[in-house]
Amino acid sequence: MATMPKEQPARDSRNNSVRVEIFDQAYNLRGSDPQYIMKLAEYVDGKMRAVAEATSTVDSMRLAVLAALNIADEYHSAKRQIEGSSSDYVKRAIRLSHVLDEVLEESRVSRSGS
Repeated sequence: MATMPKEQPARDSRNNSVRVEIFDQAYNLRGSDPQYIMKLAEYVDGKMRAVAEATSTVDSMRLAVLAALNIADEYHSAKRQIEGSSSDYVKRAIRLSHVLDEVLEESRVSRSGS
């Protein structure tokens, strides 16, 4: 898994640099949230290791591409699911709005007819 090296280097407070390992390769990465960078690195490392176990591929470039495709598939599946969910909510909101309009209209008619 992606981890900081045994000797945790001092973080550069000017650029929020953090050292991570992904598939036994060290990288110095920068970003606004070093903990988040670590979490992402661990995720990518896990994906690469899972692909390595599932295939006979030892070429790290191929593993990286296959892991990237796997992550892209997860992303697009989640995006599709979210977009589908939001359209379901919109349809339901429209349907409920129409029902509410009907109830309010019936209420107005019954009050004016009384």
